[in-house]
Amino acid sequence: MGSILRDTAKTLGIVTVLAAGFTWFGVYGTGGPVWLRFTMWFVTMLVGAVASYWVVPVVFHTHLKTAHPAVRILAASILLAIPVTITLEVFFALIHANAALPLLPIQFAYVWAVCLVMTIGGFIVDRARRLAELEDAEPEDRIAGFLQRLPVKYRGADLLAVSSEDHYLRVHTDRGEELILMRLADAMRELGEDNGLQTHRSWWVAHEGVADSRRENGKLLLVLKSGREAPVSRTYQSSVKAAGLV
Repeated sequence: MGSILRDTAKTLGIVTVLAAGFTWFGVYGTGGPVWLRFTMWFVTMLVGAVASYWVVPVVFHTHLKTAHPAVRILAASILLAIPVTITLEVFFALIHANAALPLLPIQFAYVWAVCLVMTIGGFIVDRARRLAELEDAEPEDRIAGFLQRLPVKYRGADLLAVSSEDHYLRVHTDRGEELILMRLADAMRELGEDNGLQTHRSWWVAHEGVADSRRENGKLLLVLKSGREAPVSRTYQSSVKAAGLV
C-alpha cells in the first residue's frame, strides 16, 4: 500500500511540474485564463500517465513481449498518443484554440512525437533499473527472472543453456526448448557469471546443465542433461576446464 501511495505521489508531482512548465511557456500559444491552461496541461498529462499504467504492461509484458524493443516502443507510443490527443482537442475546443478537425492529424503527430520520446526514456530508465537490481540478485533469482521471459510451462524449470540463432536465442531447459528475441550478450549479463559461462561465440552453458563432455574430431563438446551438445571453442576451453565441466 505504501509503495502505491509513493508511486501515485511521484506521478502527480511530475505531472504538476510538467503542467506548470507548459503553462508558463505557453506551449501551442493557447489563450484563456492561466488556471484553465494549467488545468488543460495537468489533465492531459495525467491522462497520459494513467494510460501508461495500462499500455506499458499490455504492450511490453503481454501481447508484444517477444517483439523487438523498437516495435514495442512504437506501439506503446502510438497507443498513448490517442487518449492524450483526444484530451487536448477537448480543451482546445473549450478555449477556442487550434481545435479545427483538419489539424487533427498534425496534432496527433506532435503528440505522438512527445509520447515516443517519453516512451524511449522510460524504456531506458526501466532497463537500467532492472540491470541494477540484477547486480544484487542471488544466482538462482537471476535464472528465475530470466525464465519469466518464457511461457508459463517453463517457470521453475532447470536452465541448461542458451544458444544464439540470428536475432533470437534458443533457451534450453529440462522441460524443452523455446525461442526468444534477445541478444546473447544481454542474456549472459542478466544471468551472471555465477550461473554459467560462455563456451562458444553463440553458446552459454549453465554449470548445472552439463551431464558429460566428449571429443569429436579433436573438438570439445559439452553434453547437456537434455542430450543436446554444446560446442566449446578454443577461446573458451581454459575457462571451461577451470569451471570443472571437463
